[in-house]
Amino acid sequence: MATIVITGGTRGIGRALAHRRLAQGDTVVTVARSAANGERFLRESAEHGERARFIAADLSTLSGMRAAIVAVAAGHPGVDALVLGANDLTPRRAVTEDGFESVLALYYLSRAVLARELRTQLERTPQPVVLNLSGPGITQGGVQWDDPQLTRRWSGLRAQLQAGRANDLLGPALARQGGRTRYVVYNPGFVDTRPYVGMRQPWRALAELAAAALAAPPDQAAAAIGALLDAPPEPGFSAWRRRGRDNRRIDPALRTFDAADAERLERLTLDLLAAVD
Repeated sequence: MATIVITGGTRGIGRALAHRRLAQGDTVVTVARSAANGERFLRESAEHGERARFIAADLSTLSGMRAAIVAVAAGHPGVDALVLGANDLTPRRAVTEDGFESVLALYYLSRAVLARELRTQLERTPQPVVLNLSGPGITQGGVQWDDPQLTRRWSGLRAQLQAGRANDLLGPALARQGGRTRYVVYNPGFVDTRPYVGMRQPWRALAELAAAALAAPPDQAAAAIGALLDAPPEPGFSAWRRRGRDNRRIDPALRTFDAADAERLERLTLDLLAAVD
């Protein structure tokens, strides 16, 4: 059976995926900020015993990222799948204790750090995969190379789009490391992950009405993701989107996966992290 680490694994798609994989006999390690949500997950998963595990860590901070990495590596010498799903909607610009714009920190930097630092554990397993839940296939937005912290023009949408396009580029950047690990960016489509606690009214109410009427249930998205975990694509980078209960490959030639931009983002990421260290 596999060992699967899921960030953002106590709510929404991550929670549904965690329960589905536990039912299939896997060991599931969820990582999230809320201890209360983690305790709820463990109560819900009590029948699976020690195969259900929770690590409390604030992945918007470097200390939280490092704590999660240490805990995973200490308890699990091999990791078959790393599912990166931690993200929060926020109504106003916030800065983390490390000085990072909060959406960039949680939605992009935590994923870049965890994927790189857990590579040793991934490479010890037969078919390792890193699956990044983001928005590949969307071409709006982009990395603001001259102002990645969005100090001049911040909005929740602009911050989410920047981090989403950064995650598009993270896949090709990680694949350049070689090895057997598959790097997948995945667009789950519109999924009902209510409540949208980080949204302002009336947008929150409208989003929740739309989710109730139009969005797919989290378990449907979890089933489609599970198909990629069970049969990972060939080593290297690929991008996918959910279509109903199936997955469709996204053209890797899209400009949002540009190799030169991926290298540029890698340098920017290292510079941002080095400035804190």
